[in-house]
Amino acid sequence: MTSILLRLSILRGLMASCALLAALAGAATAQPAAPRGDYIVAVVNQELVTNSEVQQRLARIEQDAQRSGARLPPRDQLRQQVLDALIDERAQLSHARLVGVRVDEAEIDRAVANIAAQNQLTLPQLRDRLRSQGIDFARFRSNLRDELMVARLREREVQARIRLSDAEIDQYLSRLRAESGQSVEYDIAQVLVSVPENASREQEAERRARAEQVLALARSGRDFAQLVREYSDGANRDQGGRLGLRPAHRLPDLFVQAVASLRPGEVAPQVVRSGAGFHILKLEERKDGKGLAVTQTRARHILLRPSPELPPQAALRRLADLKRRIEQGDAGFAQLARQFSEDGSAAQGGDLGWASPGQFVPEFEQVMNQLAVGKLSEPFMSRFGAHLVQVTDRRQVELDERQQRELAVNALREQKYETAYADWAREIRAQAYVEMREPPQ
Repeated sequence: MTSILLRLSILRGLMASCALLAALAGAATAQPAAPRGDYIVAVVNQELVTNSEVQQRLARIEQDAQRSGARLPPRDQLRQQVLDALIDERAQLSHARLVGVRVDEAEIDRAVANIAAQNQLTLPQLRDRLRSQGIDFARFRSNLRDELMVARLREREVQARIRLSDAEIDQYLSRLRAESGQSVEYDIAQVLVSVPENASREQEAERRARAEQVLALARSGRDFAQLVREYSDGANRDQGGRLGLRPAHRLPDLFVQAVASLRPGEVAPQVVRSGAGFHILKLEERKDGKGLAVTQTRARHILLRPSPELPPQAALRRLADLKRRIEQGDAGFAQLARQFSEDGSAAQGGDLGWASPGQFVPEFEQVMNQLAVGKLSEPFMSRFGAHLVQVTDRRQVELDERQQRELAVNALREQKYETAYADWAREIRAQAYVEMREPPQ
């Protein structure tokens, strides 16, 4: 079984669970009203942002930065960024309520159970932990419902904005095949009507008119090889203008773009202009590199989630200690993963299964790809927490056509997600009624 926390295919839906783990560290979420002694700093539709929320989140960011050594902007600027983020969150929550996003009690029960399991707590222990930090369990469930609603809304509306054309998918796969030496190959024939380097405007117009005339003859069914002999200025006239079967990456991009959608025997519908002149192109043969071989990696990991009791640097030090125990033979990786890892893969000894490129988040995959089989990584941070990784095996696998397109779709959607989300968030914020409140005098 693979890790549910690292798979990109469901990463977006799990962002809420990751954020909710911060509730165990006293993170503030939506409140029905400002607590006594607190005050409202913003009203977003029917949702409130209180000063205590801003201060708590600000303090948490500053604590994290102090532990990690990260540099922060001036405090006034940072406070404004925090306030903007909270307003965005409230606007999205209000929109989720407006469009009728629903989360049933069973889903919340499962989410609570997952959070307890990921923190190696029983449900009673989770209740006790929340109570010790002053968090009401009913409020915790309500906040969890809101987080899940917003996550579902984002997944539905943002993903709907991402449009992928067949051409984009084909281009992505062509690039992958080229990088792996498995490019599509084309045999293109051409009639070249050359244009002198310092040609006048009149000369260029005359050459273009000649090329358009040849194109019309070629598309009317005239023998292409005969047109090459009569009109082409190219060096391969004796070969009927054919360039020979070549991989796409060894042909000019202009040529590949012109013939990519053609069937063998068809002539490109437009004249192609290059630095050499005007080209009339015919696709003689196409050889698809249908197979795409990728390197799959099998790895296992131990994940520790930072918290007030376990800051990021402390989590990294604990993993460094676990690494020493493994290297010295005091304990096995799988044993320590089952004992300490806070990921869904813990029960399998941290095993993540076989993964193709692009299936894990980039910061995790980058470290994994640099490891030799059997080697342990240094402890490192990802968006999910601190990791210790070991690569257990690698293999070359040829993907079929369906798997290739699935790989391309997932990778392209991931590339476009952040831009789509940013545009969506701006629109939701712009549609919301936002009233800023002054501090009480």
